[in-house]
Amino acid sequence: MSDRARAARGRRHLAAAAFLVLLVPLTACSGADEGGNADRSESAAPATSTPSAAPEPPPEPTTGACYRLEFEAAVAPTADAEPVDCGQPHTSETVAVGTVDAVVDGHLLAIDSAHVQAQVAADCPRLLSRFVGGTPKNLRLSMIRPVWFTPTVEESDEGADWFRCDAVLLAGAEELAEVRGSLKDALDRPAPREAHAMCGTAAPDAKNFERVPCSARHSWRAIDVVAFKPGKYPGERTVRRAGGTQCEDAGAEVAEDPLDFRWGYEWPTQEQWQMGQTFGRCWAPD
Repeated sequence: MSDRARAARGRRHLAAAAFLVLLVPLTACSGADEGGNADRSESAAPATSTPSAAPEPPPEPTTGACYRLEFEAAVAPTADAEPVDCGQPHTSETVAVGTVDAVVDGHLLAIDSAHVQAQVAADCPRLLSRFVGGTPKNLRLSMIRPVWFTPTVEESDEGADWFRCDAVLLAGAEELAEVRGSLKDALDRPAPREAHAMCGTAAPDAKNFERVPCSARHSWRAIDVVAFKPGKYPGERTVRRAGGTQCEDAGAEVAEDPLDFRWGYEWPTQEQWQMGQTFGRCWAPD
């Protein structure tokens, strides 16, 4: 996907009790009896209010729920759409719901802190891979992507501490494909694995190149993955040179004539690397 970021988290607060103290001024009463003046004073006892109960946290999302989300909503940090029947066309399916770990060195972090968001960004791709099946290479050569959501700041203040991971199928650069049924184990089965595979409208270095599912009209196909060790971005020159031999060999393997063929290599940009794509893709005409 523009292969995505996020926000919202806080702390639960109990309403503090407010104490109202009513002070009655001192009142003097004088009398003529032998005891002399008789002074009496009264002060009302303080009245207190009962602390209000903490609000119930909003209900957590449900694994297996489906939604009709537009692309902009799918890449937003929070979501408020209502679920729809998974048998009807939908664009997003919840593959897992987890709990954020927001305590670091005894301090509770906000839901939109870098630590919490990094945790969710690391967990959801792994949970998606487990859900759709296949191999990591199958997933990287597909149009299936993870998106994730956390509570809003207000929901977090009420005690919500969940995160939600969804599977989406890209139809283009900024468009989601409609799905009927579930993507569960989709990459374990030949038919959906082929339908959801990544293809291109042109060679990856062409001006009009766009990634599309192989079920759509296309002329090139992603055929192999060039993996790099996660860490600091090695630089464009390094990642660009690293995949040449591997992609040429991959292109020769799928070509009708191994002595006369075309191939392409799409290396990760620094922006893509920072979003978690630490690999490139090899392409060939299809």
